[in-house]
Formats: sequence, C-alpha cells, structure tokens
Amino acid sequence: MIKLKTLIPFLPVVMIVGCSNPADKVPKANVSSSTNAPADTASKSSEAAGKYYAFGPDSSSIEFIGSKVTGKHHGGFRKFAGELRAANGNLAESGHKVVIDTTSIYTDTERLTGHLKTPDFFNVAQFPTATFVPASIKPQGTNSIITGDLTLHGITKQISFPAKVQVTDNAVEVAADFAINRFDFDIKYAGKANDLIRKEVVLKLKIKAAPGRADFKSIEAQKQASRKDPVLAVR
Repeated sequence: MIKLKTLIPFLPVVMIVGCSNPADKVPKANVSSSTNAPADTASKSSEAAGKYYAFGPDSSSIEFIGSKVTGKHHGGFRKFAGELRAANGNLAESGHKVVIDTTSIYTDTERLTGHLKTPDFFNVAQFPTATFVPASIKPQGTNSIITGDLTLHGITKQISFPAKVQVTDNAVEVAADFAINRFDFDIKYAGKANDLIRKEVVLKLKIKAAPGRADFKSIEAQKQASRKDPVLAVR
C-alpha cells in the first residue's frame, strides 16, 4: 500500500507523456486549396539540361506516425516510385513526381493496417494511389521549402514543407519530417469516444535517388488491378 501511495502522484505525469502529440515536435505543412496549374510541357532544352534521379523502397522510405489519446502508431508504404530532376547542382523547378501504392500500407499492428485500408481512412479500393508533384523548391536558410500538389484520398491540395536537400552527381538526398492535417483530405474517422484519433499525422521522408528514370508502370498496374478487383486492395 505504501508503494502504491508513493506512485500515485507520478501517474498524471506518466499519462501526459504517453499522450503527447508527435505532430507538436515537427513543422506543420502549409496547405492551400488552390493547386498549381499543370505545366503544358517542359521545354526540350530545359529537359535536356537536367539530369533525372530515381528512387523507390530499396533506397528510400515514406513513413508516418499517427496518434490518439492513449498512444501512437508507426507505419509507411512498401511500394512507391519517384523521380527528381536536377540542373546546375540544384533540384529543378519541374520534372519531379512521386507515386505511392496506398494498398501497400503497413503499420506496427496488423489490425490497424487492415482498418486503414477501409473507407474509414485511405479507402484503397477506390483510391489505390497517392501522388505528389513538386512545383517549387526554394532555398531557405539551411533548408529548402518544397511546394507541390499532394493528391490523397481523391483530393488534391497544395502543400509546402521544409526539407534538407543535397544534390551530387551520384545522388539526390531529401529528408523531411512534417505534419499534415488528415481532415484536409477528408479522412475524418474520429475513433472511439474515449480514445479519439488526432487529426495531425507526421510524415517522415528519407529519399536517396540515383541517376535514372523511375518505373511508374508497376504502380499503375496495381491501380488498374485494384479497380478491377477491389477485394485485392484491402487484403
């Protein structure tokens, strides 16, 4: 009994620490409903001057942290493809694209992984891919501000976030941790009344791209397969 009385004063502190919001520790992405107008076609001279770098899950990771009142969960995507274009030692203003196979989502809990695939969250049968198309990469201090169109859950919004960018002849590396509001993309499942899910989700990007072009065909093939047989998408 004496030991229990000794521990009671510390319980509120433990609960507060356990319930902290991971999104409070990272920058929040600026989100706008207005998106970038799609470029007609990049000029051939500009394309020729640039160099493409491709990446996928073998060298890079796209992960997230979601949280609720009682704790948090880590997850990510096992299948994605992307390419970046560099010119004059920096990332160019255009020629970048990332496509994610949302059916490849994973988390630290099998039950949660299955739930995230349903219409309560990503609805992967209807929206088997997510895309990000950067349109502006501007230096700001020791970071760069990346702005582009994120299409998630069938909704496209323009987002901006800080990132570390390094360009060499052999690789392009991009690292960023930032938070988005899932409500902006109409993902509004609240969770249990006594264990509400927070609307902020932390995205963690670690990209290492090598010279070459990305293979988007496998992602598009999954998209077509999911539309033909939605059951496969949620398995």
